[in-house]
Amino acid sequence: MTRSVILGGARTPFGKLGGALASKTAVELGAAALEAALCRSGVDRTDVEHVILGQVLQGGAGQNPARQVGFKVGLDKTTTSETVNCVCGSGMRAITLADTLIRLGDHQVVGAGGMESMSNAPFLLRKARSGYRAGNGVLEDMMIGDGLTCAVAGCHMGIHGSNVAAEEGVGREDQDAWALRSHQRAIAATDSGRFTEEIIPVTIENKKGDQVIDADEGPRRDTSAEALAKLRPAFDPGGTVTAGNAPGVNDGGAAMIVADEEWARERGLPSLGRILGHGTAAWDVPYLAFTPEMAARKALDRAGLSVEDIDLVEINEAFANVALIARGRLGVDVEKVNVNGGAIALGHPLAASGARVVLTLLYELRRRGGGIGLAAICSGGGQGDALVVQVDGGR
Repeated sequence: MTRSVILGGARTPFGKLGGALASKTAVELGAAALEAALCRSGVDRTDVEHVILGQVLQGGAGQNPARQVGFKVGLDKTTTSETVNCVCGSGMRAITLADTLIRLGDHQVVGAGGMESMSNAPFLLRKARSGYRAGNGVLEDMMIGDGLTCAVAGCHMGIHGSNVAAEEGVGREDQDAWALRSHQRAIAATDSGRFTEEIIPVTIENKKGDQVIDADEGPRRDTSAEALAKLRPAFDPGGTVTAGNAPGVNDGGAAMIVADEEWARERGLPSLGRILGHGTAAWDVPYLAFTPEMAARKALDRAGLSVEDIDLVEINEAFANVALIARGRLGVDVEKVNVNGGAIALGHPLAASGARVVLTLLYELRRRGGGIGLAAICSGGGQGDALVVQVDGGR
């Protein structure tokens, strides 16, 4: 069976809610990322046969946002597309679906990734179509309703995070320490230029002139252990999850070109890395912190590898306790995990995050001379995804 390679990838900077990228739609952010991925890959637009992009908050986005992205970047009208939604794992799922289609021989070149504009999520008035006979109506925030609320349990995802942290014995101090680590490492990576390879600048047009956004808005230079300790619990008054040890609400896009390895070799196209295996997992809805490890073990098994074979790990920081619990259950050295910070600092634009962790992993492995990497992410509804990649030059 054929194997897939990732030829090129890029992401936008990640903006804060109502921040620098708020004027851009998810489709525009996804298009910026895919356009850059195409340019970096050396693939001709006419070679792209299919596009798979994740988007969670699709209300008001129009039909099949992935198809819109394809037209925006100038892909051929015959290039098919699909938009996927498995919450936070959507961007990674798009990549693994691309790999599956290529391995099956359905396609040779697929654009894959995720995009999200949480700033542009609409509000919903449920009875507006049928009308109100009497009384008040309520506007519902669909960013929270469709993005941040567990549809099965009916509670904010932060409640699940807080409850599982308590059950697993992960205390507030450890969560705050991980959050501080995320910011410190993200700032160090930003200052040293380590993100410039993966980030494509986005131009914002306004009356004062064009503004170029080329860095993530989330990392905080003013944070400290003392500042984090002063924050109140955000979801459960007696809980340990705060605004400081959870990611923000963000906008951004990330995409890559996935291709048949032999097809790429015949054309002399260099790759960022090859996909060795992937896995998905599901468990009881509250235990989202367990699923990255469960999916990771499936992915490693399918790749014929063990945890000891892994050089670097990216775990999406849905909450600090998710990264702590997943790392602990995997038994991987903490110095291999999220070496350039994670979503707590960089941001978590839902469907873009799964693609972002893969992209960050690939570029960091390349900087280190190659190796084997593992990316893992949990999703609302008690699911998880993981992907194993190899970058040439390592052991």
